[in-house]
Amino acid sequence: MSDILHFPLAAVVGADELKLALCLTAIDPKIGGVLIEGPRGMAKSTLARGLADLLASGQFVTLPLGATEERLVGTLDLDAALSQGRAQFSPGVLAKAHGGVLYVDEVNLLPDHLVDLLLDVAASGTNLVERDGISHRHPARFVLIGTMNPEEGELRPQLLDRFGLNVALSGQTLPAERGQIIRRRLDYDSDPLAFCAQWQTRQDALRQRCDQARQLLESIALDDQTLQTITERCFAADVDGMRADLVWLRAARAHAAWRGGREIEEQDIDAVAEFALRHRRRQLPLSQVPDQGQQPEPPTAQAPQGSTSTEQDEGNWGELSAQAMPSGARREVPSWPKKP
Repeated sequence: MSDILHFPLAAVVGADELKLALCLTAIDPKIGGVLIEGPRGMAKSTLARGLADLLASGQFVTLPLGATEERLVGTLDLDAALSQGRAQFSPGVLAKAHGGVLYVDEVNLLPDHLVDLLLDVAASGTNLVERDGISHRHPARFVLIGTMNPEEGELRPQLLDRFGLNVALSGQTLPAERGQIIRRRLDYDSDPLAFCAQWQTRQDALRQRCDQARQLLESIALDDQTLQTITERCFAADVDGMRADLVWLRAARAHAAWRGGREIEEQDIDAVAEFALRHRRRQLPLSQVPDQGQQPEPPTAQAPQGSTSTEQDEGNWGELSAQAMPSGARREVPSWPKKP
């Protein structure tokens, strides 16, 4: 576990949709990470750092915007190979991020070939470095978090699609929540140790919930009925390719594990629909996508960070069990732990 004191994810005000998406991809990194869209000053890096604390290693690595390919994948010392008979590998960012979070700020400004390489490794869990017939392979399993401000440039559709989930943040935050955000930040800056200790119980509960969900994950079947529902809705949403179907299916299973369920239910499918479709939908908005012959309730707009009510923000996300929703009902995002 890292000794660095990250701002606890349990103490972050609002942004419940994003916090849920981050937890789901921590439960199952095969989902493919999270792309966060939004303006500056929305605590995107704070949320990503808080996620690192929920993983086994607590490792948090940032990929610099000006990084080279060698900085990303690592290097091989050919002179050492000739003199010692074996390749000497110098780890790059991918090796250092193994078991933790790899955070890429302004991913839309990275060269496309680096983004492509990064997403390849994130999907395979292995980094292969080759040079002049010499190769080195090492595990590189991490939760990939990318952020971007669309006003500063778009990400190519082919690369955009390869991020598992997509969440958009708004810059509008209600005054009451703004004050709460600033107060907690000031408390943390004043005494990080005391602040983290104050939130330790809630953060431990959140970490335990993620651990239990990971243990439960493989026992939840990716059943044919769920697959049929998702493929029909992806077809109706007119998405390109098959990645949306696979990501949606994995995310629904992770959500079932998150709420402590033993099988994927309709509420799990609905809960992650917008995460999987937002950046892949070509024509129809989610509110117009038919669901096996019936019209689903249109989703609420993405809540801006801090825009949830104080009662919702002061709820208890430490509870593993969630109340089951009526079939087809719109999910309400669970609220986050109470301030001690």
